[in-house]
Amino acid sequence: MIRVVFVDPDGRSRQAEGTEGTRLLDLAQADGHPLEGTCNGDMACATCHVVIAAEDFARMPAAREEEEDLLDLVPAASRTSRLACQVRLTAALDGLTVRLP
Repeated sequence: MIRVVFVDPDGRSRQAEGTEGTRLLDLAQADGHPLEGTCNGDMACATCHVVIAAEDFARMPAAREEEEDLLDLVPAASRTSRLACQVRLTAALDGLTVRLP
């Protein structure tokens, strides 16, 4: 199992576990976090915007250009922002910390 720590806007954290290949969005939603994912992963909405902990960001696979373009439109985006619908869990991401804006 791949562990992910979700940190809500109030600073409370909770760990969830998922299997390899699971989308970060699906894991967050299954764990009860309020990420919408309105476009179901078609990169048309950015309602699944999350911020990856700076110390974990280098372990992330690179974002595609389309994802980066959409993140440019998110007012609260940061250098370590990603769309949860575009991140698939891998063993390299075990222990990942994700902040929910």
